[in-house]
Amino acid sequence: MLARVHSMLLSGIDAVGCEVEVDFDSVGLDRQAIVGLPDAAVRESLDRVHSAIGNSGLPFPFGRTLINLAPADLRKEGPLYDLPIAVAMLLVQGVVMDDGPGLDHRRYLFAGELALDGRLRPVPGCLAMASLAAAEGFAGVVVPAANAPEAAAVAGRIAMQPGRDQPFDVIGVRTLCEVVGLLTGSIEPDPVPPMDIAGQLASGEASVDFAEIKGQEPVKRAAVIAASGGHNLLMLGPAGTGKTMVARALPGILPPMSPDEAIETTRIYSAAGRLPAGEGLVRERPVRTPHHTASSPAIVGGGAVPRPGEISLAHHGVLFLDELPEFHKSVLETLRQPTEDHVVTIARASGSVRFPADFMLIAAMNPTPRGDVAPGEVGRREMERYLGRISGPMLDRIDLHVEAPRVPWSDLAEAPTGTDTAAMRQQVLSARDRQRARQGSGLVNARLSGRQLDQHAPITEAGMLLLRQAMTELGLSARAYDKLRRIARTIADLDGLEAIDAPQLAEAVQYRLLDRRL
Repeated sequence: MLARVHSMLLSGIDAVGCEVEVDFDSVGLDRQAIVGLPDAAVRESLDRVHSAIGNSGLPFPFGRTLINLAPADLRKEGPLYDLPIAVAMLLVQGVVMDDGPGLDHRRYLFAGELALDGRLRPVPGCLAMASLAAAEGFAGVVVPAANAPEAAAVAGRIAMQPGRDQPFDVIGVRTLCEVVGLLTGSIEPDPVPPMDIAGQLASGEASVDFAEIKGQEPVKRAAVIAASGGHNLLMLGPAGTGKTMVARALPGILPPMSPDEAIETTRIYSAAGRLPAGEGLVRERPVRTPHHTASSPAIVGGGAVPRPGEISLAHHGVLFLDELPEFHKSVLETLRQPTEDHVVTIARASGSVRFPADFMLIAAMNPTPRGDVAPGEVGRREMERYLGRISGPMLDRIDLHVEAPRVPWSDLAEAPTGTDTAAMRQQVLSARDRQRARQGSGLVNARLSGRQLDQHAPITEAGMLLLRQAMTELGLSARAYDKLRRIARTIADLDGLEAIDAPQLAEAVQYRLLDRRL
């Protein structure tokens, strides 16, 4: 007898359809085999399924049993196949029927890890599986109860689509017996309500208010420009001047995520197994702060089985690299391509996987390893050697270079009087509204191509003269030329101007600090 149950496999952060086929022959010897490129965790499913079925008071097939995971040319990983294998084994014995009175298993995708007593444990990638089920026209998914909230986010996104009448059911289950009850009709399905995504998304409060940062108003201005246009930012200054505090406060001025951004970010965390149990949505823009000892696979992604790295976990958020020159040079060089293309491709002998990596790079560094600069020629050479740890092409990809000088005693002794987070957030939101009206949703100034800059960033005659002078005297690259135009476009948006004039370009040029110094 042959039974077939629908499931999925993860390829990067995307789900691919997988059919779990079980062929049972009661005449043959008692032997179970699993084929279809299973890894060790999948091969061990047979033992877990055997114990879970027996301890749930259900019969296990006695005879020759062949389990095939199709397509057979794609590697299957993890314990998510426990539940579909168990359901298929119950189907071949007639415990569950194809045309029974309960839930029609042919219209659902199944995934879940079985404990030996029949309980269901969460598995990664259920959000991607729900997206696949919706795209393929399935009625819903059956997943562990702990994974139901993330799958309900997909149901909530579907409910927001106009003209869709067919509901998408997310059924969270806790035990194998509960699954059998649903399939035999002894238990009525109770789908998880679709998530109200719009209601859950709101601007989160940062752990640090910009008002607490004293005496760094130019740095705050650079932070507003970076947040308004989605630009990369490098802060350079002695130790203890507030650079890390600026990075911690920056998420508080970023606009809240859109539903599509939240779903895409949650999909990455779900596939990586980083979504907290019971959490269905990443509500706030992620902020990742890897240590400078992190390896290239940890930052960019990789491994024998490719997994998302820090830059993908920072998708639609912020990647903060403190003490930038202390990162290994090979690690910094691997960031060059993702900061431009906003995706990273991990190639292996078995194929390649693409991970999204659309993040803001915020970096901080001291001028020398000891934290400050010695006077005279010795100090200048020491600073140049330290800055030399960062390649020119990498610096070229960071839009804004701003200096964070030591804070004088008079500023430290006074009560906080500088610009606060609420005022800065309002500036950012206003600038983003202008960009949205001009360029469409989702396209910030930092992502404008050369052709789009020609269209959306007109420059006055006085501005062009200043830009030509800056390019000639500073010896800037063609990449820096476009970055200057992008930064000036954002400054003009903050100033409420349609055309870029000389003052906006002058301010943009001053943010190429390391171009002038090096």
